[in-house]
Amino acid sequence: MRIRHLPTLIGVMLSFASTSFANTSSGTNTAPWNEWISITTEGEGPDLILIPGLASSREVWSKQAVKLRKNYKLHLVQISGFAESAPAANTENGVAKPAAQAIANYIRDEHILTPAIIGHSLGGEIALMLGARYPELVGSLTIVDALPFYSLLFDPLATPETVKPRAEMIRSAMLAAPSDQTLAAQTEAIANLVKTEEERPAIVRSGMQSDRKTVANATYELMTTDLRPELKHIRAPVKVIYAYDAAYGIPPAAVDSMYKNAYHSASKAIFQRIDGSFHFIMLDQPDQFERALTEFLKQTR
Repeated sequence: MRIRHLPTLIGVMLSFASTSFANTSSGTNTAPWNEWISITTEGEGPDLILIPGLASSREVWSKQAVKLRKNYKLHLVQISGFAESAPAANTENGVAKPAAQAIANYIRDEHILTPAIIGHSLGGEIALMLGARYPELVGSLTIVDALPFYSLLFDPLATPETVKPRAEMIRSAMLAAPSDQTLAAQTEAIANLVKTEEERPAIVRSGMQSDRKTVANATYELMTTDLRPELKHIRAPVKVIYAYDAAYGIPPAAVDSMYKNAYHSASKAIFQRIDGSFHFIMLDQPDQFERALTEFLKQTR
């Protein structure tokens, strides 16, 4: 099964190929943890770690942060090289994996007791890595519109080996792409990932300010990393929140089936579909998303 809307994610990745990196200040309240992430904290209460997706800024969570910080301590992650942040020195061997390790180190070093982890898209993959590889550190996982193996969107029989040629071709194309017409390409691609028109410019801007090599290498990693065999190691409760819209061109039951099959070995996983949304659920349906998130947090704290 191939879902018409979701493969557009790779189109967005490709459109990011010709961005130029803008190294600007990320704000005085942001402390770099190490070369892979920086963390901003807000509020008081139980700890929530929020991880944005590919080429996204931590500001993608801003609507939720306004309310959540009244009852929780938020740890807002920025992946190095995305949006306005400076890239790590060497991303050839991946971005998500070292970011997950950095967040695990942050949890240990700051003595944070079993925080809730919320991750969108590539951030969802990082959240799954945390849950599977550092299970003792994680209190709960909320996975937002993310699969444990993204290449299932193109081929339900895909394996990391079979998709490597395509992933390498895409990475090479991203690194070699010319820089003209970038803004138009990104604007068109984001229209398929964010349904709410007024929310699109900020997402486009984050992509334009992202580092080309970081995004290309993260894309390759995203396409070739299959976390399904690791899901059985997750001890924490898991909630998978995913989007559906009639524009997908398939029945909602097909999307339900894809997500449940992909997470089959995650015995603690529960699922909630949010309709009328594209990939950025927190922007397209913020109220529904907040209810889904806070209900799960209350159940699992």
